[in-house]
Amino acid sequence: MSGPLSGLRVIDMTAVLMGPYGTQWLGDMGADVIKIEAPEGDVVRGIGPMRSTGMGPIFLNTNRSKRSVVLDVKCPAGRAALLRLVSEADVFVYNVRPQAMARLGLSYEALAETNPRIIYAGVFGYGQDGPYAAKPAYDDLIQGASTLSAMFARASGGDPQYVPAAIVDRITGLAAVGAILAAVYERQKSGQGQRIDIPMFETMVGFVLSDHLGGRSFEPPLDGGGYARLLSRSRRPYPTLDGFVCALIYTDKQWRSFLRLLGRESEMDTDPRLANLTTRTEHVDALYAEVGRIMATRRTADWLASLDAADIPSTPVHTLDSIFDDPHLTATGFFQTEDHPTEGRLRAMRHAATWSRTQPASTRAAPRPGQHSEEVLREAGFSADEIEKLRGEGALGH
Repeated sequence: MSGPLSGLRVIDMTAVLMGPYGTQWLGDMGADVIKIEAPEGDVVRGIGPMRSTGMGPIFLNTNRSKRSVVLDVKCPAGRAALLRLVSEADVFVYNVRPQAMARLGLSYEALAETNPRIIYAGVFGYGQDGPYAAKPAYDDLIQGASTLSAMFARASGGDPQYVPAAIVDRITGLAAVGAILAAVYERQKSGQGQRIDIPMFETMVGFVLSDHLGGRSFEPPLDGGGYARLLSRSRRPYPTLDGFVCALIYTDKQWRSFLRLLGRESEMDTDPRLANLTTRTEHVDALYAEVGRIMATRRTADWLASLDAADIPSTPVHTLDSIFDDPHLTATGFFQTEDHPTEGRLRAMRHAATWSRTQPASTRAAPRPGQHSEEVLREAGFSADEIEKLRGEGALGH
């Protein structure tokens, strides 16, 4: 293994998206991530088109850089095997409700008895000191509960809706990465492990309201909240004569440059709405609507060239067809092809951050269910007879 987290061992008892996305980051950074799967496997294995059963694209894109071990932890022998793996691990990550972990005999207290240095990280719906502690949660639910869906309604004048991506899962997964690494650093100083809860609800409320708490940040409130620029109904890709363009005219310099393109630079000094960021935010609906009318008079390519020359941020609106031809992504090698041992030629996305010495990267292809069960158990000191006994007792699945 290579990468900045080389030598860190993570027991990953997560499934679906939130936990696996975060642990994939840890794996890309060099951690030895051991994915513990139930005998039926991670449910997302079955989503989407696939060449082989259980190897769907969402699973492939959230579970590289890991080894898969099938263990039935509801079986006493499976639970005992898991505890043996935990005894030599640095981090344990799970994403079911803590109440379920306690019923399985896998609470923090149980694991800390086996390994006092373990970092025990849970990613689940709600903080455990409130009335929602035992409630189930999914991405869609938390988008609604965090006010994000209502913000869509305010911005569009329509009904509440969801972001067409599992954004809560990804954000919470990344929050877990930061929390886990901070806990590992703290353990270097204290020598002690600890339990960390990373709840979806509180994480996402903080994420959304850092923009939209607005005047409600003050007591008494100065306004009803909501960041006007982000909620403007005209804040959307601008239609052009032949498509759409994204442009953000934000600073004084950018507004002056844009007006110069139009031959209207004097308005920067005569129109009080344009005086500064505060006044532009107060009149954002009218200003964005005017920009939209102007953008509709020329072709997309013309606007992109003109805006780029004026140093005004802009980009085309990519689709799932055009994104692969983006010249920047091509130059940086973001999309790569790789040969999976069972799935053949695949398109993959590289780790986005660039490092001068210890570059994170995929360390292994996404595994088949239980592909590494015997390998990992042998490394943990299980004999051939012990492994065969686990298999006979059903602890390794069917």
